[in-house]
Amino acid sequence: MSSVLMCASPIYGHVAPMIPIGHHLVESGHRVRMITGRRFADAVTAAGIEHISLPDACDFDDRSPEAFPGGEGLTGVRKLRFDVEHHFISVMPHQYRAIKEQLEREPADVVLSETSFTGAYALTLEPAAQRPPVFVCGVVPLTVSSRDTAPFGIGLPPSQSFVGRLRNRSLNFLVQRILFADAQKSAQRHLHELGLPPLPCFVLDGPTQVDRVLQLTGPGFEYPRTDLHTNVSYVGPVLPPSGPFEPPAWWPELDGSRPVVHVTQGTVANKELDKVVLPSIEALRNHNVLVVVTTGKEETAAELRATAPSNVRVEAFLPYAHLLPKVDVMVTNGGYGGVQFALAHGVPLVVAGDTEEKPEIAARVAWTGAGLNLRTGSPSPEKIRNAVDRLLTEPAFRAAARRLEKELAQCSPFESIERAITEGTAGTPGFPTPPRRDRPASLGMF
Repeated sequence: MSSVLMCASPIYGHVAPMIPIGHHLVESGHRVRMITGRRFADAVTAAGIEHISLPDACDFDDRSPEAFPGGEGLTGVRKLRFDVEHHFISVMPHQYRAIKEQLEREPADVVLSETSFTGAYALTLEPAAQRPPVFVCGVVPLTVSSRDTAPFGIGLPPSQSFVGRLRNRSLNFLVQRILFADAQKSAQRHLHELGLPPLPCFVLDGPTQVDRVLQLTGPGFEYPRTDLHTNVSYVGPVLPPSGPFEPPAWWPELDGSRPVVHVTQGTVANKELDKVVLPSIEALRNHNVLVVVTTGKEETAAELRATAPSNVRVEAFLPYAHLLPKVDVMVTNGGYGGVQFALAHGVPLVVAGDTEEKPEIAARVAWTGAGLNLRTGSPSPEKIRNAVDRLLTEPAFRAAARRLEKELAQCSPFESIERAITEGTAGTPGFPTPPRRDRPASLGMF
């Protein structure tokens, strides 16, 4: 059995899928440690994983605006640029040292990180013979540049036409050489201070440098790339098990007598419910639908419940394994895990997200045909109502969602990840080594 050192930035949506992966590895007999934030210690240890706290310098609480002041109100590329600099680049040296400290304390056969833990990318700059293989679980859409896609964060659909590739090349140049030039310099400065060679690629192309990328979705949800690195595998989403469930008193109303619309702002971005939740309630209050809202917090749920229209049901939390089989449409701010869970149940989506990676997730939902991208994080009730009506009346959306449901049902993420670890640590012949590039692929030839 292998010794696995897992790493996750202290962001709920990034830690959440890593814990069941670690639990599966523990149950399979592997030795598993996880470096992540202190606030996740109980959940990590409950899964049988040894918890290792991040250093204070990189252990932040993404729920608190005080963690990184200056990012409030930013959206789109400006927000992505802020997050890359503060959430990922500035913490890279501390994450890297945390990994090195643990490897010196106890060697590992493989380092299993998630996309945003940039300390793992720094580790790949060491000679391969002097470090364990580094794998990354893709908990957000692929960030890597391509001649077939616009830069990550812009939210534009892919294009492989001559004109489309010209667009992609121009936008990639703008993003990499101008908009993110300071972020790139900052990353290289940190690496120099660590005594490491420079990153041989654009900072968001870090996944191209690791030994394996295990993307937590199916290929049908990700843009096709003719220049996709051979280190990328699609293993499918990590879906929490159903577990015991005590349904609320109104649960029998989910009997199919009227369409069910689920509304959520996710597990973190649920402080300002006027972004998606309240406009959705207003949009659907007179519709012949049952609206099921989850808020993430019991106090917020109680407040909403007291004033909710007669066709709205509000809970702090409902397990998706039980709820989504009864849902006809999901309205969401676009968290990666929630979107994957909906598609795994064939539920079409209305996505309203404009921060972090959410514009990219919304764009992919629209590109697959499994939903609509409202292109804003604060949609009007009218915009939501029109989108929900389209998803309920136009069968193409449900058909596209069900195609993805069938694809995801064929995936076995836990087994695929464990197999990759076994192959990687055994030195299996043909184990892919990511190509090294002197410049990003997106700036290459058409």
